[in-house]
Amino acid sequence: MVNHLDPAFASLTDPIRRAIVELLSERPRRAGELHAEFDVSKPAISRHLRILRENGLVEERRVADDGRGRLYVLRTAPLEEASGWLDDLSRMWQSQLEAFKEYVEGGSG
Repeated sequence: MVNHLDPAFASLTDPIRRAIVELLSERPRRAGELHAEFDVSKPAISRHLRILRENGLVEERRVADDGRGRLYVLRTAPLEEASGWLDDLSRMWQSQLEAFKEYVEGGSG
């Protein structure tokens, strides 16, 4: 089973969280930078970041020269694993479709 992928997929069901992941794929960002990209409250962005952290897609790092500053960084491993699983599934379906095409074109009678 691929139950270990459930947290990553669950995190990505929300459009704001998907957009945060896209932004973090460009570079690490502070919460304030992320908040500026959306028309939602700061607490809402904090909740989205918490969910992404809890599900392993984002990690929080302290900024060295700023005791209170936090930088949010995308963790790519869960996304790469999910992508690999989807690629495997796609190959399986492609193989099934090719076999069905051969069956149909091969003359079933």
